[in-house]
Amino acid sequence: MKKIEQLFANNFSWANRMKEENAEYFKALAENQTPSYLWIGCSDSRVPAENLTNLKPGELFVHRNVANQVIHTDLNCLSVVQYAVDVLNIEHIIICGHTNCGGIKAAMVDQDLGLINNWLLHIRDIWFKHGHLLGKLSPEKRADMLTRINVAEQVYNLGSSSIVKSAWKSGKKLSLHGWIYDVNDGFLIDQGVTATSRETLEISYRDTIAKLFKLNEDELLLKPHQVKSE
Repeated sequence: MKKIEQLFANNFSWANRMKEENAEYFKALAENQTPSYLWIGCSDSRVPAENLTNLKPGELFVHRNVANQVIHTDLNCLSVVQYAVDVLNIEHIIICGHTNCGGIKAAMVDQDLGLINNWLLHIRDIWFKHGHLLGKLSPEKRADMLTRINVAEQVYNLGSSSIVKSAWKSGKKLSLHGWIYDVNDGFLIDQGVTATSRETLEISYRDTIAKLFKLNEDELLLKPHQVKSE
C-alpha cells in the first residue's frame, strides 16, 4: 500500500473504532467544541499536543508554528488567539517549546536557509538580546538555554498583545503559561513564567529570566524540582 493511501486506511480504522466505543461520539463532537486550553506549540512532528496532554478532540485548541513563536505581525497566530479568547472563552493559553528544537538550532547558525530565515530572525533577536548569558555556555548547552528563554519571551509577547491586554482589562479570567516538553522522556516542564494580568506578566517574566541567569550548565538539563533552591 502506498504511503498516502495508508492514511485513509488508518482513518477508516480509527473512525470505526471510535464509533464502536461510542455510537454518539461524532454526533456529540460535531455539535460543539468547548476547549479550556489554547496550545501554541512547535510544528515539530514529535510534539503532538493532544497526545502528550492525554486530551480528547474538542478539549484542546491548537496552533503550531516553527519554534512556537508569537509575533505581533503574524495574523495567523493572532487570529487563533482572538478566536480562542473572545469566542471560545478559553481561560488558559499554553506556549510550549521543546528540547532538541530544530528551529532553535537553525536560528543559532549563520547561514542562508531560504524563506525560513525571515521567521528565524525573531529567534536570532532573542539570541542577541541575551548574548551575555548564552555566550558563557558551552555550545551544546546554548540551544537548551535559548529554548527556555524563547518560551519566556513568547509568553511576554503574548501578554503584550492587544488581544490579551484587552481581555485582562475587561476582567476576563485568562492565564498564560510557559512550558517545555522534553522529547527525551516525554515529560512537560513548567518554566514558571505564568501570568494572569499585565502586572504579574512583568514580574513573572523578569523572575524567570533572572533564575535562568543563575543556572549553571549542569542544572540546565534538570527538571525544576531537581534544582536546589537558594
